[in-house]
Amino acid sequence: MDIETRLAPLSDAFVANAIRNAVAINESCLDGYTAEFKYSHSRNGFYPKSGNTEWTTGFWTGQLWLCYSLTGDERFRRAALVQVDSFLERIEKKIDVEHHDMGFLYSPSCVAAYKHTGSETGRKAALLAADNLISRFHEKGQFIQAWGSLENRNEYRLIVDCLLNLPLLYWASGTTGDGKYSDIAGRHFNTALSCVLRPDGSTYHTYYFDPQTGAPLRGVTAQGNRDGSPWARGQAWAVYGSALGYSKTGSSLALSVFHKTLDFFLSHLPDDIIPYWDFDFTNPSTEPRDSSALAIVICGMMEAGDAIGGEEGRKLHELALRLLARLYEECAVKDASISNGLLLHGTYARKSEYNTCRNRGVDECNIWGDYYYLEALARVKGKWEAYW
Repeated sequence: MDIETRLAPLSDAFVANAIRNAVAINESCLDGYTAEFKYSHSRNGFYPKSGNTEWTTGFWTGQLWLCYSLTGDERFRRAALVQVDSFLERIEKKIDVEHHDMGFLYSPSCVAAYKHTGSETGRKAALLAADNLISRFHEKGQFIQAWGSLENRNEYRLIVDCLLNLPLLYWASGTTGDGKYSDIAGRHFNTALSCVLRPDGSTYHTYYFDPQTGAPLRGVTAQGNRDGSPWARGQAWAVYGSALGYSKTGSSLALSVFHKTLDFFLSHLPDDIIPYWDFDFTNPSTEPRDSSALAIVICGMMEAGDAIGGEEGRKLHELALRLLARLYEECAVKDASISNGLLLHGTYARKSEYNTCRNRGVDECNIWGDYYYLEALARVKGKWEAYW
């Protein structure tokens, strides 16, 4: 991977500074964002407050748990447990849960709470979320429906993001002894990878199935530049999702997909390494970047490196550390007066002439980018508790 020659090593000083800055910023947010959550993305650098809605709130609670893991500071633990109560209420009252993003919501919040503190509230909430997730599985097609009512035939599809929701199901089988969760996770995983991966190693964002027969129909995009383009964050979900699939199951298919999707991602990075929001765009371009995609991939490389082991695993870790150094240099918030987030230059959604998006969180911090950046730092310090 000649990309390595363009990257400096990650020094201990980088790590110490990065963790110190991130923890200090999140500590300063405790008063305002404990009873409420950070919104999905910043506005002019600062996060509005939000209730426990959308698919993103778990990433803020996850940051609190990561800060607790890194520091042992009880203030982060107490704040996170307040939010765990909110997640139980959300799933019990079925507030904004008619979608597949139960893992994004409940793994870094409630599974993390159970792992860190033995919280029975966290365990109960996460198991209810896992039940909600498997209720969206279609036998015809063998996949978990991404969005909307299960009766809506126009939503008979999966999206690549769901690969990060599946670890919730593996955890649920592990904690209950009931194999139904991991069985559905495995079936969805195999279906998704058989559809979303293109021959060149790029991925479709979303894939439709015939609601009458379950036969795969077509790959399109919801957030990419066009149906056939490689949306950067979707590609990142495939990298980390296949790495998690390999570490959970040892699947040779998962390992093969990991290598293919990672090779595509790395080989299409621009000169300064920070990806544009879609890989349709290359240097020079005025299109915005999506730093969160790189943060996700770095975590995926670390996950795969741990699972693979040996010299190959060591090389993956080394390259991930070099990428993290560049991410810190180019995108990390180092001055709290400009933002109360952690990672600049993210893109939630970018409108193009081919998609149906509206511009949202363009060149801003986004809450999952902050989370995966901090997760990568926790992994470097050996403080990672494996929420996924």
